[in-house]
Amino acid sequence: MAVMNSLRVILQASTCKSLWRRFQILRFMPVRPCSLYTCTYKSRNRALHPLWESVDLVPGGDRQSPINIRWKDSVYDPGLKPLTISYDPATCLHVWNNGYSFLVEFEDSTDKSVIEGGPLEHNYRLKQFHFHWGAIDAWGSEHTVDSKCYPAELHLVHWNAVKFETFEDAALEENGLAVIGVFLKLGKHHKELQKLVNTLPSIKHKDTLMEFGSFDPSCLMPACPDYWTYSGSLTTPPLSESVIWIIKKQPVEVDHDQLEQFRTLLFTSEGEKEKRMVDNFRPLQPLMNRTVRSSFRHDYVLNIQKNPKKVASQVTP
Repeated sequence: MAVMNSLRVILQASTCKSLWRRFQILRFMPVRPCSLYTCTYKSRNRALHPLWESVDLVPGGDRQSPINIRWKDSVYDPGLKPLTISYDPATCLHVWNNGYSFLVEFEDSTDKSVIEGGPLEHNYRLKQFHFHWGAIDAWGSEHTVDSKCYPAELHLVHWNAVKFETFEDAALEENGLAVIGVFLKLGKHHKELQKLVNTLPSIKHKDTLMEFGSFDPSCLMPACPDYWTYSGSLTTPPLSESVIWIIKKQPVEVDHDQLEQFRTLLFTSEGEKEKRMVDNFRPLQPLMNRTVRSSFRHDYVLNIQKNPKKVASQVTP
């Protein structure tokens, strides 16, 4: 306390008032918490989510996800092709609360909803998409960009039906899955997302399901084709290192009320003590010796310190 008082006196001096204001802001800024399952071994006050009860919280692999993407360390790869997305809305089946997130699942017995190109050697079929989000808007995404968190992150999960007979087989093998990650940021109301949000009251509790037909998830994608890609893992058990990650550079806008609807869902079944479905993200994992490639040039980011005026003229809002 004495140290804090001394610091306050110094910073409140006339020449340091701006520093004191900045210190006050940082002091009370909310900090993204560890998520439910990884903090349990550090704190006795948090219950382990059942999904993680039989899992090693510190797996030994060197391709774990999610990661922090650093602009200056990502490498532009001119060989990366545009990603082609072709989804058939008729393959959409239902939305359900699996007790950890809500999933929209698709019929995947044929190549009606697929992605190709980008870093992929084959077509990958869409299996499902889901979201991760925080208790408040200050955090929620699994991946971060230069340590910036977004309120939520969309994951579209695809599997390699050329090399594997089932999704379950693909999920356990290298490059068996391709997951597109899309950041959600606060902004204008998202009309297409609202169609999905409207179903959430019907699947409030764990293991509830509702039919949800004729939906094209490409409407949740940003217009900008740019992306980062790296080799990683599932972010939920079994944490298999089977994923080619494709992280879209441009976030999509949603409004606060839509994110609040995500937070009305429950981890628990009907009749159990209610536990809000929030902070369902995995903490960041070390990059190790992996390279994050980008489909776009980003030299201007590296030159910010050298020529900020030129950079400002190149960056559009």
